[in-house]
Amino acid sequence: MILLGLDISYRAYKVWWRDFIVYMRTWITNLAAPILEPILYLFAFGFGLGVMVEKINYQGYEISYIKFFAPAIISITALNYSFFETTYASFVRMYYQKTFDSIISTPLSIEDVILGEILWGATKSVMAGTIMLIVITIYGLFSYPSALLIIPLTFFSGLLFGAFGMIFTSMVPRIDMFNIPVFVLFVPMYLFSGTFFPLENLPKWAQTVAQFFPLTHFTYLIRNSAMGILNTRMLFSLLFLGILCLVLLYIAIVWMKRKLIK
Repeated sequence: MILLGLDISYRAYKVWWRDFIVYMRTWITNLAAPILEPILYLFAFGFGLGVMVEKINYQGYEISYIKFFAPAIISITALNYSFFETTYASFVRMYYQKTFDSIISTPLSIEDVILGEILWGATKSVMAGTIMLIVITIYGLFSYPSALLIIPLTFFSGLLFGAFGMIFTSMVPRIDMFNIPVFVLFVPMYLFSGTFFPLENLPKWAQTVAQFFPLTHFTYLIRNSAMGILNTRMLFSLLFLGILCLVLLYIAIVWMKRKLIK
């Protein structure tokens, strides 16, 4: 199917399936991190920083710090899994293992390969996010059934940040240069997207800048879903992220295709 000049077909799932098979060969190791991470985070912040911060005012609700921070663990994780999958892992498959060259020699198009990689990054996000959702639920920090919305939100986040990662993969000549977007773009997002503390604590200009960070909106959506606070403002965040995701996906496929053709 030709869409906006891109040759995309159902065959993209074959790339996804190939990555899934490789993942399952070491599934025990791969599942260990999303199980242990929330436990370590909750222990460190709950019994460490959480002891010093009594209550946080969030949208008119007085909640504990750990209840405020717990949803952010999932939003940050969804970003990490998809972004690092479509940067470091995709770069290795493309440059060192020559996996992309082998797949392109089949009936699959270049666009299928790129989209399949991004879909796999999103899948890793939703798998890690779902495992973390289960672990954190044991601590009684999430409200159901609204917390189930976190599962599709992590996939949505994986698509967006997976496309973001693929854009950088199309640009960098060496694998060590991925450190640049990590420290220039993602570290500020980690710190100033309402993850570790409320955005209201920042100066007005910083709050405005934070609204352009996609992680700000994903953290907001996931936190509200976790707490059972569903409102119309969430629709704005979904619209903003939906438009941004489509734009980034298009750019990622076009730029990556250009790189592979060269």
